This record gives sequence, C-alpha cells and structure tokens, in this order.
Amino acid sequence: MSHKWTFLTNHGLILLIIYENHQITAGDIANTLGITERAVRKIIADLEAAKYITKTRIKYKINTLKYLRHQHFQGIMIGKLIQLLG
Repeated sequence: MSHKWTFLTNHGLILLIIYENHQITAGDIANTLGITERAVRKIIADLEAAKYITKTRIKYKINTLKYLRHQHFQGIMIGKLIQLLG
C-alpha cells in the first residue's frame, strides 16, 4: 500500500514559502500547498507564537537565529535549515 506523505510538514513548507516571498498572502500559500487558507492562518499563528516569524500587515520576517524545537536538533538555527533546503 502506498501512502502519500511529504518530507516536510506544512509548518516547514510555509516557513520556506515565506522565506522566498515575504509579502505572500495566506491565500496564495494555501493555493500553493493545496490546503485551506484557514489551515495556513493557523500555522502562521503557530509560527508567530513560537517566534519563528513576525508579521506586519503586509510583510513577514523570519527569525533566522531561532533554534529548532525538536530535542535532537535543538542546536540548529532555522536560518541554517533554510539555507540547506533553499
């Protein structure tokens, strides 16, 4: 049986999309990923609460100095991960 899965979570994908375009809308992110705009807004709120991003009315900013939360990767800054994946 083949299961459809992706290497990165939607949280990671949204972070990468925002990195590529700091002025992208939640609707455009939703269309890109094939998920609902409501789901995108929830994930953006999660990323803001964890201080991975800050958002103004028309622009996002990524905190590239923030460390990953997973216990095995806590020494890696998000900026380094983005560089590796980008």
